[in-house]
Amino acid sequence: MTGTRLTGGCQCGAVRYALHQRPEEPHICHCRMCQKAFGSFFAPLAEARLASFEVTRGRLATFASSDVTERGFCRDCGTPLSLQDAGSDRILVSIGSLDHPEAVVPVRQHGLERRLPFFAMLDGLPGDVTTEEAEPGVAAWIAATNHQHPDHDTELWPPATGDRA
Repeated sequence: MTGTRLTGGCQCGAVRYALHQRPEEPHICHCRMCQKAFGSFFAPLAEARLASFEVTRGRLATFASSDVTERGFCRDCGTPLSLQDAGSDRILVSIGSLDHPEAVVPVRQHGLERRLPFFAMLDGLPGDVTTEEAEPGVAAWIAATNHQHPDHDTELWPPATGDRA
């Protein structure tokens, strides 16, 4: 192991994992299978040795999306977490499931033939700030009713009522 430890997990906190190496080949995949699996325009993925991947809480549920590929996800909340080809000693993790996805910047795109035609113009769309800045009252209500696991490891999840830091 390299001494690197990146953690991540699903939205509800039932599944948590650690990568004991810096992920390699971070990329986004535009193939139709990844679009469907993520319910999105693309899948952000990064590769690591299977031996460096450790589930630290819960258990990955899996779906064989093809005869050779198995996708790992949380059975409770549905968060896509991993992808592994049969017999491979490598695993791909979803970059968005990392506690610090900003630390793993994609360097390539795959499946360009299925990239949606409007993808390149998305960055130019008008936008606004998140609820936290624009509507603090709504943000406080969301925080008080939020069931999402925080972006760090916790001893116990879900926490006792009122302890969702």
